[in-house]
Amino acid sequence: MTDAQPHILIVDDEVDACRNLSDILSDMGYRVDIAHDGPSALQLVQGCVYDVALLDLKMPGMDGVELYKRIRAMSSGTVAIVVTAFAGSKIAQAALDAGAAEIIAKPVDLPRLLARVEETLDQPLIMVVDDDSELCDSLWDLLRENRFRVAIAHDVGDAEAKLRQHVYQVVLIDMKLPAGTGADVFQLLRRTHSEARAVLITGFRSETENQIAEVMAEGADAVAYKPFDIDLLLATVSRLAQKANSKPRA
Repeated sequence: MTDAQPHILIVDDEVDACRNLSDILSDMGYRVDIAHDGPSALQLVQGCVYDVALLDLKMPGMDGVELYKRIRAMSSGTVAIVVTAFAGSKIAQAALDAGAAEIIAKPVDLPRLLARVEETLDQPLIMVVDDDSELCDSLWDLLRENRFRVAIAHDVGDAEAKLRQHVYQVVLIDMKLPAGTGADVFQLLRRTHSEARAVLITGFRSETENQIAEVMAEGADAVAYKPFDIDLLLATVSRLAQKANSKPRA
């Protein structure tokens, strides 16, 4: 079952700073969890899907870069905002290179941080369902650069689990998947999120032609063929995300 209330993870070894920020975010209507080191944060991520993670860089045992790499591997849709006293350092750049959305310097400009959290949560949530890990990583980078939040699933079961956790505006569905097909994912999507938009993707145009025609007739919104026309793909995802947010399907 999905939960519309955004969930935020704060990871910092400064106990008072965490408590104060948690109180403010909770008053704004967010659910907030706190961890004071990397291993504790990973335990929380194993049991909960976070929309945003606010991460310190310098912590005992595991720095924020390594922590975010592990969070991204476990929960690709979690957006990381790094809050650090070392904003201009090489480690801060390494966090950005790993996929963190932004570096905010300490002492924290609180209005800026809160605004950034709200802006992040307003970004459309996209899921890519494809068993090609390299392609998924490339699409993740591309879509994040264009201000989408992006979750990754590699098979039908993984997609089903993620559909239970969040409401997605657009889902990109590969037509050939391990132990199932894109049609299976599309049926799951219709049962769980009837208002979501679907883009079918494939590198086997002739082989999947009939299946694509059937799924399009059932209500899928668009088809994108590999190798992608990147500009067209981004325009399609943007258009469909706006439609998903403007009104539900009939």
